[in-house]
Parts: sequence; C-alpha cells; structure tokens
Amino acid sequence: MKLLQEKLAKYDLPQKAMAAGIYPYFRKIESDQDTEVVTDGKKVLMFGSNAYLGLTNHPKVKEAAIDAINKYGTGCAGSRFLNGTLDLHIELEKRLAEFVGKEDAIIYSTGFQVNLGVVSCITGRKDYIIWDELDHASIIEGHRLSFSTKLKYKHNDMDSLEKQLQKCEPNKVKLIVVDGVFSMEGDVAKLPEIVALAKKYNASVMVDEAHGIGVLGKQGRGTCNHFGVTDDVDLIMGTFSKSFASIGGFIAADKEVINYLRHNSRSYIFSASNTPSATAAANAALDIMLSEPERIDNLWNLTNYALEGFRNLGCEIGHTSTPIIPLFIRDNDLTFLIVKELFERGIFVNPVVSPAVASQDTLIRFSLMATHTKEQLDIALEAIGDIFRSHNLIQ
Repeated sequence: MKLLQEKLAKYDLPQKAMAAGIYPYFRKIESDQDTEVVTDGKKVLMFGSNAYLGLTNHPKVKEAAIDAINKYGTGCAGSRFLNGTLDLHIELEKRLAEFVGKEDAIIYSTGFQVNLGVVSCITGRKDYIIWDELDHASIIEGHRLSFSTKLKYKHNDMDSLEKQLQKCEPNKVKLIVVDGVFSMEGDVAKLPEIVALAKKYNASVMVDEAHGIGVLGKQGRGTCNHFGVTDDVDLIMGTFSKSFASIGGFIAADKEVINYLRHNSRSYIFSASNTPSATAAANAALDIMLSEPERIDNLWNLTNYALEGFRNLGCEIGHTSTPIIPLFIRDNDLTFLIVKELFERGIFVNPVVSPAVASQDTLIRFSLMATHTKEQLDIALEAIGDIFRSHNLIQ
C-alpha cells in the first residue's frame, strides 16, 4: 500500500458508526424534495431541508428550468469569463442587485464558491479580515486563501469584535464577514451593532444571506433589509440552494466592487458558469418570492408554533429565532443514535457533530419549510418528545 493510501486508511470513523448502526449520512432519497420524502421505499417527514419557501416543486420553477433546457441546452461548456455568459445570467444579476438593494451583482456556480472567491481576493496582504467564530465553512475556506491578517471574534459578541478591530492599523482595509442567519444555530447576527462598529473603525461589512433571504426582511430580502442596514453593508451574498430552490449563488455590491470581483475572483473566472436550468429556476423562484408573500407569513407561523412546542417540551434550543431550530444533544454518539431513532419514527433530521461544531455543542438541526403543516409538526414534536425523554434529555 502506498503511503498516501496507508495514511488515509487510518481514518475509520465512518466505518465505526456504520458498524454501530448509527451512520446518518448519504441517506438515499427516491422522491422529490418536499415536506415528505421517500427513502429506501419508506415515507418520512423531511425536517432537514433548506428549502425554506418550499419552492422545489413549484410548477412555475420546474417549468422555467425545463424551458431553459429546451432553449439553451443543459450547460454552457465554459466560464462566464469566456463563452459561458447567457442573457439569463445578466437578467438575473440585475434583478438580484435590485432585490437586495445594491448597484450590481454577479452569479457564481455555487454559494460556497461565492464566499471562497470573494473573501479570498477582496482584501490584500496588509489588510484585515475579521470573522465570527461560527461563520459558515465557505467563509473560513475563503479567508484561509487570503494573504490578509485574519482575526476571529467570539460569536455575536460585540465587545470581542471591537477588541479585534482595535488591533487593526487604522489606515488599512478592514473587512468584517458575518452570516446574517447562522446556519446551524439559527440565531441572527447583530447587524446594527456590527455596522455601528464598522463606522467607528472605518471597516467594511460583508453579510452572508444564505439563510436570511426568503426568510427575513420585506418580501424575503434578507437580514440587512430586516434591520434597515442595507446601505451600510458593503457586500451582500446569497445562495440559490435554499429559498431559491436551485443551485448557485451571488454577490451584490457597488459597481466598483463587482467590477473588481468579475476580473479577479478565481472561483468565478475559472469555474463553468451556472447552468441555464438552475439560473432560470432561481429567476422563477424570485418571481414567486415577490408575488406570494403569504409563503413567508406561513413560514413564520410555523416557526413560532415549532419554537413554542420545543420550549414546552423543555428542549434546549439555544438563541434561535428563525426556521432553523437546533436541538442540543451535546454528545456525538448520542446525536447519531437519536437521528437514527427519529428516522425509524418517520422523522428526517440532520446531525451536527464535531468537527462541524465543538464536541460539547453537538445538535440536531431541525428546519422548516413554508409548505409544512401543523399536523406534520405535531407528529415530529411527539416523536422528538418521546425519544428525548427516553434518553433523559427532557423531563
């Protein structure tokens, strides 16, 4: 065996979980992504999806994707930089910029590539990137590639953020990068306070709205809109894989910033462009987001109902105030076991364990769609209550 294979063969955590019967990943889904899915021939309620508005099966979204394939084919066979720019891309970029309140925007092939490509190139060797310790992995990978000095602050701790800003040279670029809604914990960034500190220390702000768009703000315009700080935030990032029911992502900012990224962001320049069908689907989802505000209203009715239900059960759910509800278990193996037991009860949820979070912070991520029903929520709450009580997690 070669040295590489010998080294990697020592990684056997998945095999151990499989042997114990608690391996929770790559569960095969044999149906559409809806509030109920079929896996291994069994129907289960889906509470592990990011499709917050429930648009993955909307007829207009599917029709738009099919029409785009019929007109443009299945792919562009090149990058946006060269032969891969369609009129579809340009139209959606203009609409997204207007939607989030910025001058211009560009579309990437995935949301991960947005953060990777923007954070890695937008600041220079003598500049600073300041980031929340619970920022998404794509932000972390982006700043790892940057030559700037990286400073981490404690989660949503404004004193910690200010201390890091005080370490920066006053005449150097300082970029604060933060999730608007944190993807695992479901809590919301303190954007008004962050913006105030950015003004005090002449820093710029980039907000990842992956889990904010379609959920918060007027017509789902995101966390920045929700707090009324859009004009004070310099870069707004979004992804198509959540509320937009597609795949891809975008960054919106002033024209000067977008012009620089368009010609310097490597994950944009050197990746094939977003497919016609994915672009058209996201465009149609934006239409629905704007024309059917009742979807967001229903999402919040369900969210408030679920939050009250979990609190009444006595579950530890942290500081969430969104459709992302963490159920803290604080033990890796027990988290896996409970996910298995819930699946056997017909409830699909996702485990979040180390190294994604600290081992003492492991949790089950329970997420809602606007298309769920209260009856489905009641079934989930009953199953979770039974199983949590059996493990002495609640009384």
